[in-house]
Amino acid sequence: MQRRTFIKATSVIASGSLLTGPSSIAQIMPGSEAPWFDRSMRWIQFAMVENDPGRFDPDFWLAYFKKIHADGVLLNAGGGVAFYPTHIPLHHRSSWLGNSDPFGYMVNGCRKMNMTIIARTDSHAARQAVYDAHPDWIQVQLNGEKRRHWANPELWVTCPLGPYNFEFMDQVHQEIMQGYDPSGIFCNRWTGNGICYCVHCVKNFRDYANSALPATSDRIDPVFRKYSEWRVSRLKELWFLWDAGIRKIDPSARFIPNGFPDKLLTGEKSDFFFADEQSRSGMIPPWLNARGAKELRASLGMKPLVGIYSVGVIDEHRWTDSMQNGAEIRIWAAEGLAHGKRPCFVKFSGVMYDNRRWVDTIPGIYEECYKHEKYLRNTAPIVRVGMLYSEQTDRNYGGAAWQQNSHNHSNGMYQALVESRIPFDMVNDHLLDEEHLKRFKLLVLPNIAALSYVQCALLKQFVENGGSIVATFETSLYDEEGKARENFGLADVFGVSYDKGVEGPMQNSYLKFKSDPVTKAFHPVLDGLENVFRVINFIYRVKVQPAVDFPSPVTLIPTYPDLPMEDVYPRIPDTNTRELYLREYGKGRVAYFPGDADRSFWEILNTDHLQLIGNTLKWALNEKPVIDVKGLGMIDIAVWKQKESMTVHLVNLTNPMMMKGPYRELIPSPAQEVRFDVPSGSKVNDVRLLISGGIVNQKVEGETISLTIPQILDHEIIAVDLA
Repeated sequence: MQRRTFIKATSVIASGSLLTGPSSIAQIMPGSEAPWFDRSMRWIQFAMVENDPGRFDPDFWLAYFKKIHADGVLLNAGGGVAFYPTHIPLHHRSSWLGNSDPFGYMVNGCRKMNMTIIARTDSHAARQAVYDAHPDWIQVQLNGEKRRHWANPELWVTCPLGPYNFEFMDQVHQEIMQGYDPSGIFCNRWTGNGICYCVHCVKNFRDYANSALPATSDRIDPVFRKYSEWRVSRLKELWFLWDAGIRKIDPSARFIPNGFPDKLLTGEKSDFFFADEQSRSGMIPPWLNARGAKELRASLGMKPLVGIYSVGVIDEHRWTDSMQNGAEIRIWAAEGLAHGKRPCFVKFSGVMYDNRRWVDTIPGIYEECYKHEKYLRNTAPIVRVGMLYSEQTDRNYGGAAWQQNSHNHSNGMYQALVESRIPFDMVNDHLLDEEHLKRFKLLVLPNIAALSYVQCALLKQFVENGGSIVATFETSLYDEEGKARENFGLADVFGVSYDKGVEGPMQNSYLKFKSDPVTKAFHPVLDGLENVFRVINFIYRVKVQPAVDFPSPVTLIPTYPDLPMEDVYPRIPDTNTRELYLREYGKGRVAYFPGDADRSFWEILNTDHLQLIGNTLKWALNEKPVIDVKGLGMIDIAVWKQKESMTVHLVNLTNPMMMKGPYRELIPSPAQEVRFDVPSGSKVNDVRLLISGGIVNQKVEGETISLTIPQILDHEIIAVDLA
């Protein structure tokens, strides 16, 4: 069998060891090419289905891979169905396989094109023969019944934490590695589908926690929290087992832990990652694809990140054999590419039942990626604003009425940052040390409720050293386990203390905007709102008492009746209760909204809320922005550094279907005036528009570039070659 020749790690790497970064192999092999996981930029996932053998044309697909300049491929190999002549008992061969080896044929064809090859397996479902031989491998429900597959009742759902994965799938992976030598293995749905009550899970959890398994998935239940902790530990054990078996055969190969429920550990231990965020449905904006990239990069750093995108319709009802239109495919891909995801389009089945519209869409996207590859090999984002996300808050916070839909705090803040045209990255709340925060001037905390004292101390130090913070609602009011504190962990930073209560919903309540009573000047947070004296309030507010003096640009008008109409008038026309606390602290600035400003904005999308939040973010930043983009429409912005260049990505989200996919068509934006600085000490050699290819009449003054982009269809990239 032909072997990969572009890289091969030596026996210096211990069998089964876990490298901690993509530089590990390069350090062992000075002068060698980049590791495989940093080589490929344009991926394709070809997901064969059981009846494909003998029905699909593999040469058509290999020619298509070549046409689109794909240099990495994810191929269905085995697990639920084997697409090669397996010798493992109970490993179900495709009933259409006969004497063929479609997986091997595709591997050989892709290898001839020097493509990186990842084998895809699936471990979540098994056939009757597996059930008959090993009923203990099957997931058990709370009522004691074995679980049939929810979509295909002929199949059984397997237990992810028992022998099926730890023994059977480990054999499958090693057989694939020995027979076909892929660069790695990607396993689909390997983390499970709900709590399993099989004999193995019952025993193993009791050994771990001295407790029965939880009866519900209530995240506030202490037993479920312990279960979640055990599940992560068990999945980590499985990940490391599979990875060790793979590396024993090929030390440069990897198991790729898609969907692992701990992003921090994912970032620490993974050299390469597929983000399986295939498409959008319902009320999901295109920027969700970018957000996924940012959250992973917060712990992965600049390790290669590939985004898996479906050309099919992946709604909750999953119509995988009918294709999305080109506009929706392009905008989803543009958001991922702009924010650091290498594209990987997935096609279920080698037979096309729908029309071939997607076949003509992907080449256009990949051709641009191919032509401009050097401008997509990013080395670092250029950004000064970071928004925290907190897995421990997601796990441990909730229960009260005002804590429902807590994910909408971060959704609202993300939307406000995008609409305010502020480029930003995500920050993992467990990586708040000076090294991880040194590139940020402003941290945004959208109701990061659960924070340890150590985390609070690091955030306090960040502000004392000159950073700034914008926080909302119950941020730091709970410890890392979700236990309520007597006061905010960041009380001294906010300058307020908790006044024992949360009000809301604030029916028919308002915010009053006013100037300084002495100078008559309006605070910068009210820029553009000087003639707006009253706007709707946020829905919930934490009651607080100020501990220091504050300005009062935004105050509370309490709730009053909204019916009957004759009684709709304010009982108290104004108060001294602030709804935004602004202060200087240490060398930095702090803005604290006691209300759920971010969640209210997401649920109402009020223009005045957007203006107030955006102004507050800019006031807290208190420095020249990384980039200034002026023009009509909604533009998502990312700025990157490469080895010898920098790029500005502008994604045009201006579309009536922005909040509800799919796009019907791409609608060009009006002209955009763009102004940004190049890295200090750099000399500009050239400025180009990569996507439109239009002529750029830029103006360069020192380290500042100014230019006008006539229009943006879906995505534009400004490329600046630097000396």
